[in-house]
Amino acid sequence: MEENQEKFAEKSGGGGGGSSSGGRGPVRTICVFCGSRPGNRPSFSAAALDLGKQLVERQINLVYGGGSGGLMGLVSKAVHEGGRHVLGVIPSALLPEEVSGETLGEVKVVRDMHERKAEMAKHADAFVALPGGYGTIEELLEIITWAQLGIHNKPVGLLNVDGYYNSLLSLFDKGVEEGFIDAKARNIFVLADTASELLTRLTEARLAVEDDDDAAAAGGEEEEEKGAAAAGVKRKRS
Repeated sequence: MEENQEKFAEKSGGGGGGSSSGGRGPVRTICVFCGSRPGNRPSFSAAALDLGKQLVERQINLVYGGGSGGLMGLVSKAVHEGGRHVLGVIPSALLPEEVSGETLGEVKVVRDMHERKAEMAKHADAFVALPGGYGTIEELLEIITWAQLGIHNKPVGLLNVDGYYNSLLSLFDKGVEEGFIDAKARNIFVLADTASELLTRLTEARLAVEDDDDAAAAGGEEEEEKGAAAAGVKRKRS
C-alpha cells in the first residue's frame, strides 16, 4: 500500500500534473471499482447500467479498471455510448484475462496493479464501488484508508445493491466496537442503494470538503493576522 501512496502522491500532488482537481471543484470524473464478472443477480447488471446512465446524465466521465466483461463492461459501455469520456487502466498481465471483447474509449496499459490503482486515483474526483470480488473490495478499502490517512480528500461512495455490502458494513461496525476503527472514521464514505442517490450524496460530500477547506484556510489567515498584530505590539513595546 505504501508504494501506491507514493505513486499517487507523485502523480496527483507533487508536480505530476494530475487530471483531477484534487478535492476542489465539481465532480467531473468518477472512478468506478466493480467486478469483471456480472454476478448471479440481474440487479447487479441493472445497477451497473443505471450508474452509467446517471454518469452520462450528470455529464461525468468514467475511469475504471479497463475490463470488457462483467459489470466493468456494462458501466463502461453505457458511459461511452452516452458520449462521455471513458478511461480504462489495466496492467499488461491482465489484458488476456479481463479484455475479451472490444475496448471502449481510451485504454492505458500499465506495468502492474500498484500503478493501475495510482493512475485511476489520479484521474478521479470521486470513487464508487459497485458489487465485485476480492479486487473490488481491496481497491475500495485501500482508497478508504488513503482518505483516513489524509492522502486524499476525495469522496468515496458504496453502491449497496440488494444489500451486497451489508456483511462488510457489519465488519466495519465490529471494528468500531472492538476499538480498531475510530467511530469518526466509520462514516468516512457515503452509502446508498441507488446510483442517483449515491451520486447526489457524493456531490454533497465534495461540496462539504470544499467548505471545510475554505473554513480551515480562513482560520489560518486569521491566526496569521493575529500573529502579525502581536508581533507588531511586541516590537512597539521593545
